[in-house]
Amino acid sequence: METFNEYHLDPQQFPFLRNIQDNWQAIRDEFTDFTHNASDEELKFAHDVLGPKSKAIKTKGSSKYTAFGILFQGKFIEEYIQLHQIQYPDYQTNHAAEKALALREKYFPNLAKAIGYASEQGSIAQVNSIADNILRNVYFGTFHPGLDIKLHVNDNPHMNRGYLGLIVPEGDVAMRICHDNLYWHEGQFMVLDHSYPHCPHNYTNYDRTVLVVDFFKPDWTREKAIQFEKEQVTERMADNPYSLGVFGQSDRAKEEDFIKYGLAHQLEWDKALT
Repeated sequence: METFNEYHLDPQQFPFLRNIQDNWQAIRDEFTDFTHNASDEELKFAHDVLGPKSKAIKTKGSSKYTAFGILFQGKFIEEYIQLHQIQYPDYQTNHAAEKALALREKYFPNLAKAIGYASEQGSIAQVNSIADNILRNVYFGTFHPGLDIKLHVNDNPHMNRGYLGLIVPEGDVAMRICHDNLYWHEGQFMVLDHSYPHCPHNYTNYDRTVLVVDFFKPDWTREKAIQFEKEQVTERMADNPYSLGVFGQSDRAKEEDFIKYGLAHQLEWDKALT
């Protein structure tokens, strides 16, 4: 049995995750179909537009973390682009939103359905009433071989983060959070409170991909959580619209955290990080 604590949470506490987990193979197959069969232009668009970017969370060396998804701050990506009128170097706002919608409908219908949305007579209707719109961000996250991310926090006190294992190679690919090394498993959720310092890595020769699912903490009132999210996202989008409201400049561990959790050596290479 796994041991749970204040930052490593039992997924069984969150029944609204069950439908996503039950459909993990269909979700994984959509991801692999997209990455193997999408055109180069579609793949470029997904990584340029559909993925949250961080200015604060850094990696050691050249290995990277890539992400793209369909839901941000409780809105489908095409709605989110329009709401915030995001300007891209290679795409006009309306064109980016239209293309995001087309890619979602073409490649990720099972994922959209699993997170509580459905298509009705050609239009999208929200049917996520059982979770009361508790899901905020849903995106694929891939750790490429050799990835080593600096110790950081995610300054999202109103949310927990679930990771549904989709493609998890054998070997040393783990999340270090506080003093624990936690490991992903295909078809299972790992749920963390990311306000605690953590630093994941992938020391294997293969990609690790999970479905990241951010959701409101059940002990926050919905009104309080929505108001906090609104203020936070406004600040983050003003600083970096390509963050999609997921990451911000406050996502930084303190120097004492590096020392407390036995990672003081990371301070030595901090300034050299890419």
